[in-house]
Amino acid sequence: MNKSKTKNKEADEPELMREWTLPVEATLGSAVRVKGILQELRSRLPPAVRKSLDMQTGALILIMPETSKTAFRTTSSAVSQALKDIAGLPIIPREIEDILAITTSERKRWLEDGRLKSAGTRTVRLQGRARQITFHVFDPRVVEDLLNRGSVDEWREEDAALKAENRRRAAYQAKLTRSLRKQAPGQTANVTVGEDATGLSGWAEFGNDGLLR
Repeated sequence: MNKSKTKNKEADEPELMREWTLPVEATLGSAVRVKGILQELRSRLPPAVRKSLDMQTGALILIMPETSKTAFRTTSSAVSQALKDIAGLPIIPREIEDILAITTSERKRWLEDGRLKSAGTRTVRLQGRARQITFHVFDPRVVEDLLNRGSVDEWREEDAALKAENRRRAAYQAKLTRSLRKQAPGQTANVTVGEDATGLSGWAEFGNDGLLR
């Protein structure tokens, strides 16, 4: 039989289909999160029917041939049951980066300094490999609160201010080090009469009188 005729025949065969629209509190507006939910639900299904469940424009869709009515009903019921508590599914690293629009380095830095709270860790085995990886996961409601409060913008402002302060301190320290290297041992700093590097009048005389010893 001609292959094209076979494909057309398969395409014309009636199908069983069901679609689930995911709530915003579950996806938090992230397509990456939708994909993560899909992968989680697939892992709960029998291997033979996992690929029958897919994502389409932010929703989940189950498609099976009409000859698989029993499997369709069973799978449909399993998906519906799993979706009841899907909003509480922990958020994994790539999902939180997409939801909050942050970089991997920001996620790691804020997790380390405590601003980004971990909800625990999860260990998975890489597909086709023996090696396992462990990573932090996050509470969806905590992430939602961070998103609503604009916490990421505040944290970035804090980081920028701290970076500027560190640069200022480093520049001052470098200037002080260069100044000390220019002084011979046992000599006081070369300052203007009546005023030293501190800008305080009479400070050098105060030191020469031995009152600082």
